[in-house]
Amino acid sequence: MSKTNSKAVARLKRIRRIRKKISGTTERPRLRVFKSNKHIYAQIIDDSQGHTLISMSTLDKGYVAGEETAKVPAAKSIGKVLAERARAAGLNKVVFDRGGAAYHGRIKSLAEGAREGGLDF
Repeated sequence: MSKTNSKAVARLKRIRRIRKKISGTTERPRLRVFKSNKHIYAQIIDDSQGHTLISMSTLDKGYVAGEETAKVPAAKSIGKVLAERARAAGLNKVVFDRGGAAYHGRIKSLAEGAREGGLDF
């Protein structure tokens, strides 16, 4: 972590600040989102055990890029598929962790897709 890259330092500070307030439990795990320039990744994590319960990304074999070649529609479909997997595993409620990113664009689209899929947060 370089002191010269202030954007990276600011992002890490935001992540730490968010994680102080948000923690996933067995009853209500944490839905963590990470976005890169090309892809989006989402995990449902039980912080009490330190395990990833369910994960989904645009690189996952279960994801089929149909008509949604753009990033925002792809994020929405990732949210829907993640919610379906979570409901199949018996999870209905999660805590949303935006990962230091602003709540708009792909992050917001993934959250809306997860809500449409049946997750409550």
